[in-house]
Amino acid sequence: MTEREARIAFNMIPTVGAVTLAKLMRETHGSAAAAYEFYPEKKDWEGKPPEWEREIERAARQSVRIITDLDADYPPQLREIASPPLALYVVGDASVLSRPGVAIVGTRKATAYGRETATSFAAGLAHAGWAVFSGLATGIDAAAHEGALAGGGATAGVLGGALDMFYPEANRALARRMVENGGCVASEFPFGRRPDAQTFPQRNRIVSGLARGVVAVECPLHSGTFITCLRANEQGRAVMAVPGRIDWPSSAGCLHLIREGARMVTCVEDVIEELTPITEPGKRRVERKAPRQSCVPAAKPDARRIVHDAPRQTPATPEVKLSLEEALVLRNVPSAGASVDAVTRAAQLPSSKVNALLVALRLKGRIRFLPGNRVCGV
Repeated sequence: MTEREARIAFNMIPTVGAVTLAKLMRETHGSAAAAYEFYPEKKDWEGKPPEWEREIERAARQSVRIITDLDADYPPQLREIASPPLALYVVGDASVLSRPGVAIVGTRKATAYGRETATSFAAGLAHAGWAVFSGLATGIDAAAHEGALAGGGATAGVLGGALDMFYPEANRALARRMVENGGCVASEFPFGRRPDAQTFPQRNRIVSGLARGVVAVECPLHSGTFITCLRANEQGRAVMAVPGRIDWPSSAGCLHLIREGARMVTCVEDVIEELTPITEPGKRRVERKAPRQSCVPAAKPDARRIVHDAPRQTPATPEVKLSLEEALVLRNVPSAGASVDAVTRAAQLPSSKVNALLVALRLKGRIRFLPGNRVCGV
């Protein structure tokens, strides 16, 4: 068994993830193959011994690539997250997963407003050269993938189950078009794993982990999309939300995210502006010469005219109060950036406490998360 084969085999065991494997490898001098040999509970999702050789053969027959962190085209963004997938099963062009991209996510029960907005954002981002990531679910996800195709760009969908257990069936034709147009469909789950309440949250961390930023279009409070945005924040990704009507349950999560510090976006330019400092640190933002056209459908023509004709005023920034512990942590976050581990050591607080305080400081606009588990002062 090679190191790569060991990762594929461990990926078939539901009790082993990246964190557990890293621990096992430390105990076997860095060898995943040795860790697998001595691992006592070799059982797959059905309680059977993992048939990893057959899994690899089946993937080859079905033109499915299995990518591990030992492969050159394993998405570099996923190496940054807390629990990266041990393996990715990919149909189509796997290089799309490594491109700078934006995740567009939202409810399955989307309104016409939500679908139109997701399609418009995705088309604009794809036209500007960004990859579009989502979960290939009905509603907002499907609209985002459709928009990316309409914008002439590549889009990748991450499934909440195995590739051979495709769900939902209604989006199978969409997935085929995505692959035919230079995109891909991916899953971390071995063949035969059906989607369930456990697999979708696992899928969501990959969607946000692949992206440089996440845009929530319609998002009920405490929904899967809402939790995805919280995970994205923990991963150091930019979190953005499209505002909606205050009396729509599908807007409650987006409005809450905005209130807690997520960037409110109403057009593609807002998204690109938010992400430009991350992907192009030396690039200066260009002063706008004309009013932007919003991607959000206006409720009434008069309301649109008032928004665009009214002079812009810069509101005074309210003073944000910090707790003593937040102030202590902030004092140890340099503007040039530092690793979270370095901040934790300097603050002399438990790492779990520091992580929670950093999230609070991010929501208050005092720090920014950077790739590589780093933070910097704002």
